[in-house]
Amino acid sequence: MKKGELSFLVIVAGAVGGITAALLKKSGYDVEIVARHEDYASLIMNTGIEISGVCGNFKAKIPAYASVSQVKDKKNFILHATKATDMLVPAIEAKELLAEDGYMVSMQNGICEDALGEIIGRDRIIGCVTGWGATMEKPGKLIMTSTGDFILGYPGKDPDKKLQILADALSSVVPVKTTGNIMGHLYSKLIINSCITSLGAICGLYLGDMLSRRKIRRIFIEIIREAVAVADGMNLKLEVFGGRLDFRRFLKGNSIFDHLRRHLLILIIGFKYRRLKSSSLQSLERGRPTEIDYLNGYIVSNGEKTGVPTPINRMIVSMIHEIESKKRTITLKNFDDPVFDRFN
Repeated sequence: MKKGELSFLVIVAGAVGGITAALLKKSGYDVEIVARHEDYASLIMNTGIEISGVCGNFKAKIPAYASVSQVKDKKNFILHATKATDMLVPAIEAKELLAEDGYMVSMQNGICEDALGEIIGRDRIIGCVTGWGATMEKPGKLIMTSTGDFILGYPGKDPDKKLQILADALSSVVPVKTTGNIMGHLYSKLIINSCITSLGAICGLYLGDMLSRRKIRRIFIEIIREAVAVADGMNLKLEVFGGRLDFRRFLKGNSIFDHLRRHLLILIIGFKYRRLKSSSLQSLERGRPTEIDYLNGYIVSNGEKTGVPTPINRMIVSMIHEIESKKRTITLKNFDDPVFDRFN
């Protein structure tokens, strides 16, 4: 299919969704955006989104709407880029906007393909790992903060020509890889988010400070250990995260050297990204729910299905839900809970 024959709807114009829409538009694709609010939709259409950062500086005016219900034409691809906590209602509303051979692309953190598949149909979902960074400085001003790639794949079948058409289009944004094991890629990213994002939400520390503490590093390792055991129970093939972090190799061995190796790697991650602030922590500070049910909660729920114990991930889910409901505060003292005593 030629560029002009492909149509995209992006829900919503956050950092990743907005930059993706703008770069697709710049490359000549037919793109529309759901922006949620009338004033933001008007800004996108009439003034344009300002894009800056590693992708260069430019402005893109894109047809935009405040809600899915205002969109008229069916689309070949719906790029669903809301937070996981906000994804269900837009997915239900957008279902009728898919062309007969159209697909919805899940661009959330965590694993949302199962939930979206129940609405759209699993055979019409494309999973997407977003391996690049972006932030919204303010509505209409978006910054691509780091380069990377997209990884695309169907949850239940091998790549085909339709997936390659999407990959070719999204290569206007960043390089794209296709895979026959998207769930393995998604789960690998989920594991690292379940360590970094979730632990940061509990204690409120920047990543460098958090991972400088031995007890938290030991909890970090145990989150991975439980997650890998659940993957085994699911018969899920784990992919190497970011092309570098092999979780099975990371956990291998029980010698003093092996323990030092694991802690040293986590310390290096902490130093490299020392000023990183947990996205879940930022959500909590804004009074919004986190995506915990699609991160550590996914590990817990699949542990229940496969009979694999996940006590540490379960406690992390419980703590963050308590923080969301104001029954617990964000503090380093949360790690003094007796469930964590064995990590002292």
